Formats: sequence, structure tokens, C-alpha cells
Amino acid sequence: MSNNILLDSMTKRIAVCITGASGAAYAYRFLEEIHNSGIAETHLVVTKPGAMVIKQELGIASKDVEKIADFSYDERNFMSPIASGSFRLDGCLVSPCSMKTLSGIAHGYEENLVIRAASIALKEGWKLVLMPRETPFGIIQIKNMLAAAEAGAIVMPPLPQFYFRPKDINEIIDMTVGKMLSIFGIKSELSKEWGVEMREETEYAKHD
Repeated sequence: MSNNILLDSMTKRIAVCITGASGAAYAYRFLEEIHNSGIAETHLVVTKPGAMVIKQELGIASKDVEKIADFSYDERNFMSPIASGSFRLDGCLVSPCSMKTLSGIAHGYEENLVIRAASIALKEGWKLVLMPRETPFGIIQIKNMLAAAEAGAIVMPPLPQFYFRPKDINEIIDMTVGKMLSIFGIKSELSKEWGVEMREETEYAKHD
């Protein structure tokens, strides 16, 4: 796709960054849902460790993930549009967010394009969603999450919602992706609402 980006005023722009922690499936499903619906324009950055995780966990190459993004950039490309706050985004997602990336974001160490894009989101007041993947969290990781949150980031570890009774791992992923989309103001059938779901079950039982 050409880099001459023409954007409708109603179209959302979202940077999606995949780093070297477990959980590449969340970002892939996020991109897939947006790609299939055409509800936003995505700008993808995959780090080298992120590409290794994609291969390990999804069994595909990073170039296959790039196919479902509108634009993609090398992590060292500071000449890309998303390296500047003058290129307005509606938000930035780092999923999964490695502990190294979390530390860089929390302390403003713009080592690569992922951290640069995240730093821009913070300084411009755009939504920044971080999906840290580590367990257990040590005090250093907790302090870094706190620092990122205090700077304006939304810290969202991928914690499944078992009260919706997911049937398999794909449904667990979809629930989390639905929540991610909702944070960015994107409506999706993947999003579930507790009150609505319970009300529908109650109404069904009344007429059974």
C-alpha cells in the first residue's frame, strides 16, 4: 500500500505494536477483526523478538501479520509517520508488552519505534494500551506499570473473564480483544456486557 495516506475524518488510526512477550495471538486477532470490518486504519510495528514469538506461538511469519495491517514499519524506522506527533493517531496498542518495552515506556527511553510511538501517545494525550505479559509480577515490574499508568497509559494484562463461561481458548482471546476494541471506542460483536448477557439469559429462561 502507498504511504500517501488519505484518511476519512471518521476513520480511526491505531498503532499496533507486537513485542517479544507471550501473547501474540491477542494482537493478531485485534488486527484481524479490524481488517475484516474495515473500521480503522492500522499501523503495525513488530520487533525482532516479537517476530520470534509470532513464529513460536502462531506458526506463521511476521510478514503474514503485516498482510492484515494497512501499514507496517521496521522497529528502527524513526522516519515513519508514527514517529511524529504531527501524524495524529487515535491510539497506540502494545500487545504483548514485554517487560523491557514496559520499562522503556515508563522511563521514556525511546530505544525503538514501539517505545517512540508509545511516548508520543502519552505526550499527545492519546490512548495508550499496554498488555504486559509476565507472571508473577515483581516489584520492579509493578513500579514500571504504576509509572506508565501515572503518565496516562491504560495497563491491561490479558486476564480472562471466566464468568462468561468461555468454551475454548479462541473464545478467551476474543473476549479480551473485544475489551481492547471497546477501549479504543470500536464496537464489535466480540465485546460482551455483564448486565446485558445476564438479562438475556433471564429473559430466555422466562420463556422456556
